[in-house]
Amino acid sequence: MSAATGGTAYDHAWVMAEAEKLTAAGATVPRRGRDPVNQPMINNWLEAMGNTNPRFTAGEAPPSMAQVWTMKGLNPPSELFDPLHAMMGKLTEAGFTGVLGTNCTQHYDRTLKVGEEVAVTTELESVVGPKATGVGEGYFVTSRNVWRVDGEQVATMTFRVLKFKPAPRKPVAEPAETPFVLHPIRDRDTEFFWDGTSVGELRIQTCESCGVLRHPPGPTCPSCLELARGYVVASGRGTVFSYVVHRHPPIPGHELPIVLALVDLEEGVRMVATVDGIAPERLEIGMPVEVGFRRIDDTLTLPVWRPVGGISVVEDAEPSVVEDAESSVVEEAEEPGHFETTPEPGQLLPIWGLHITPTLVVSTALATRDFQDVHHDAELARSYGSRDIFVNILTTNGLVERYVTDHLGHDVQVRSIAIRLGAPAYPGDELTFSGTVASVEGDTVVIDVVGTVSRDEEDGALSIASHVTGQVTIEIESGDPS
Repeated sequence: MSAATGGTAYDHAWVMAEAEKLTAAGATVPRRGRDPVNQPMINNWLEAMGNTNPRFTAGEAPPSMAQVWTMKGLNPPSELFDPLHAMMGKLTEAGFTGVLGTNCTQHYDRTLKVGEEVAVTTELESVVGPKATGVGEGYFVTSRNVWRVDGEQVATMTFRVLKFKPAPRKPVAEPAETPFVLHPIRDRDTEFFWDGTSVGELRIQTCESCGVLRHPPGPTCPSCLELARGYVVASGRGTVFSYVVHRHPPIPGHELPIVLALVDLEEGVRMVATVDGIAPERLEIGMPVEVGFRRIDDTLTLPVWRPVGGISVVEDAEPSVVEDAESSVVEEAEEPGHFETTPEPGQLLPIWGLHITPTLVVSTALATRDFQDVHHDAELARSYGSRDIFVNILTTNGLVERYVTDHLGHDVQVRSIAIRLGAPAYPGDELTFSGTVASVEGDTVVIDVVGTVSRDEEDGALSIASHVTGQVTIEIESGDPS
């Protein structure tokens, strides 16, 4: 792994020599942020993240904004020195043009207040490589930041990025032959149901004589024995009555295991369909679900169950996601909650999902003052080996904070967020968060958080991968948990 340009050998020895110089230099002199902590920037961040915590509209800054106050901005002064940026520049010289944030651990000593002026010191901790990764060979660069207000330490961060040589993109495969899928019987009794799924409606047969709903559909009303048939469009919401994980034998057109759930619909009938967007071990009886639709081919669209908070769309068609006109974040109907009792290890947080759009990627990058081109320029992002623009690590950090505080109470104090990134979150992906109480020691609660991304690949398969794993440490007030 070496190259030469203008007489300089950009090999491993050169990379490590440059890294040693920057590491030996130690921490930089304190650098003040462009602006004091201010409400307009907080408001922009809240709006982009979809965070509605009232504390942050009244003079407090979200803890996960710590890095935002001292970001270098779009056109930093040429004399501004940052060892992380300098090392990344050296690696770019050596041909490692791609960049991905991989790890971020932030500790918060206290909450920042509007009007405070924050200064940061940065030092390079390590450069490790070359390592072979899924996106290409590269080096992991780790830095440490310390933020202070008038000399008082208020937050710290260990941050790791991967600088890599983009691996050649795999050529797009020729379209595979359409797999054989068993189609359900379609007759005069069921035609209305399959016509409904093709347009994103879950239809329930009704008797036009006595009004009784029934499923599965049939020719005769079991209540009054009349033959007059109609249908109503269901809300698509219900709870899991029972489920089974099918592991064998194989079923044409489906990958094993298949999770099948019998769901009590709000309308009072039960319906069976497969379950998407959740690992079999996390599915529970009584769990709220909503319907989605998966297009198999031009003649068949199947209903699927998804955890509440996921996205209900007709695949391969225009999204039918209900969004707030002012926001690109899909909201759950559930209002933010509070601890009613002391949390216990193993307690599950509700599942929360959002649809990743280009607007979300770009607006949150701007709100975090991250002007890295891979978060807003799709053509450049692809030239670096990415499939598209993608969510930046500061946004993922903010969404993790929002997930925990929305569900565990806006009055909790976030003390640290430690995350590790996996698969990037691209526009069109569905990002689903789940959480578990890992430990409780006095007022300190540690929450394990997992965020997965799901997307339809070019061959029609559904891909589900881990986007983020991490832990959030919070404190709750003694004696008055609400």
